[in-house]
Amino acid sequence: MNIQKAAAVVSSGTPDEQQLAKINLYSKTPLTPEEVYCFSVRLCDDQPDRDHERFDTAALPILAELFRGKTGIADHDWSTERQIARIFDTEVLCEGGVSYIRASCYMLRTEKNAELIREIEGGIKKEVSVGCSVANTVCSVCGLPYGSCEHRKGMVYDGKACIAVLCDPVDAYEFSFVAVPAQKEAGVMKKAEGGVFMTLDELVAKSGTPALCDSLKALERDAQFGRQCRENMVNEAVSIGLLLDFGATEQTLKKAFSALDDEELTALTKAMTKKAAALFPPDAQLPAAKGTQNALDTAYII
Repeated sequence: MNIQKAAAVVSSGTPDEQQLAKINLYSKTPLTPEEVYCFSVRLCDDQPDRDHERFDTAALPILAELFRGKTGIADHDWSTERQIARIFDTEVLCEGGVSYIRASCYMLRTEKNAELIREIEGGIKKEVSVGCSVANTVCSVCGLPYGSCEHRKGMVYDGKACIAVLCDPVDAYEFSFVAVPAQKEAGVMKKAEGGVFMTLDELVAKSGTPALCDSLKALERDAQFGRQCRENMVNEAVSIGLLLDFGATEQTLKKAFSALDDEELTALTKAMTKKAAALFPPDAQLPAAKGTQNALDTAYII
């Protein structure tokens, strides 16, 4: 999954000797401090954003390495004419309990870049957006791949907000100066091959017709009814399991039965019901049904 996240320029100036040595690793001819303009960018962090997503803290060092040497462009236009800067160093920092990547970037002090440098110095151009790719997105509530469970970003379950955690970085593409970033600090604009990455709810809400919205609501009601029926089946299976005394606790049985698919759960419940009926046949309520008669009743037989 490709990711674009907003970030910001945090410092700028002329490179020192150590910085210049790192910059010259990327230049074909040695540059002098007077030829180079440096600035630092705060990239990805591990805090939830307005899209209820965040990078996994363990992913930041990997991303930091991937971003090193990547180019800086404008408006995510992947063309050579729009290349204006390059990242020459990265590091992961932690401030106030927040871990983030700080990238050191450079551009040439040319006539073409003069206006951009003035805008950076003047605080006009300070928002940038970064593009990268991650292999997995995990639900913070249950730990399953996001989209495979019933939890949805921004919803609260048993007091815990659902966050989509971006994990396992695959690649870092670029950072880009943008007019309006997707978010204040860590804006997100997800993209996947062939289109925008979003849930079905988000897609229909954004682009669907009223009829599609109504259809989705009906499907959600049916799905909720199906989940309730399944929960009832699991509870029934647990009750029978406790009756048969498998030697497991109620919690263990519920966890085991919940892992079964619908067909397996139905078959197991039927088998356990049959076994329970054989072991514990129901007692007849009427004495006559047992083939015996009360001694007092026999006096009235003619």
